[in-house]
Amino acid sequence: METNAVILSGPRNLSLGRLRLTAPKGTDVVVRVDHSGISTGTEKLFWSGTMPPFPGMGYPLVPGYEAAGEVIEAGAESGFRPGDFVFVPGANCYEATEDGPVRGLFGAASRTLVSSGARVTRIDRGFGAQGALLALAATARHALAGFDRALPDLIVGHGVLGRLLARLTLAAGAPAPTVWETDPARHAGADGYKVVQPEDDPRRDYAAIYDASGAPDLLNSLIGRIRKGGEVVLAGFYTAPISFAFPPAFMKEARLRIAAEWATEDLVATRQLVECGALSLDGLVTHTRPAGEAPEAYETAFTDPDCLKMILDWKACA
Repeated sequence: METNAVILSGPRNLSLGRLRLTAPKGTDVVVRVDHSGISTGTEKLFWSGTMPPFPGMGYPLVPGYEAAGEVIEAGAESGFRPGDFVFVPGANCYEATEDGPVRGLFGAASRTLVSSGARVTRIDRGFGAQGALLALAATARHALAGFDRALPDLIVGHGVLGRLLARLTLAAGAPAPTVWETDPARHAGADGYKVVQPEDDPRRDYAAIYDASGAPDLLNSLIGRIRKGGEVVLAGFYTAPISFAFPPAFMKEARLRIAAEWATEDLVATRQLVECGALSLDGLVTHTRPAGEAPEAYETAFTDPDCLKMILDWKACA
């Protein structure tokens, strides 16, 4: 089988090309992708050439870990059947070309994917393009969920991840968090919580601050805003080394936690929250482009501050 896929051949060198797919096994599904999301975190780092050394990193690669589509073939041991609609969190299913291997990092920006059935999750077909948001929503849920974790009363950044953190906090029945956002254009879209400029917030007694900005130079400022014994959660992705002054953190008995990527139970729980209406994904997708316009779509996703989330529509691709 062959497929159209986004191929990142090097920094800022992105195109749509044809690749051969590996043959599916009995435990695999073949998925025809309708929509895939563009991540302004990890994918932007690969696109710009600023990603720190990462296991399996190298060009050329197929980016993306947010895809939703229909199962068109299902192995007997996959647990799925043709017609199921699923979310695919990436795939490493591309055969080497005559020029060498094509890495699947993370491999979901493709019209057709081959993936183990154990990695995909059934979702409602009615999700449409919003189905591609489930990984980011699950990432937000992973940061919040677990034993003895305080829900945020301050969130830094009102991008898609920050909005999802705020919405999940409200869905959990916690008091509305405050959200910091330095871009006035991103203050819109808050529902049930307040978005402010950091300098307009006088509080210095937050119990839990969740940073969704990915800015490596904020930690000292955030430690100064927590109460004694408070926690700062790094929920973004940070390319530069992070440091902080020890004496203020010592005086506050500050706690620091890093939130990693989502786990399967986060994705299942998030899907259930969306399906029952407790979590809305509305208003997060601001831009959609045909997959044939992938180079322009990636440029917009990474350079236009008005773009919260870009979705590639693959339905017109072979």
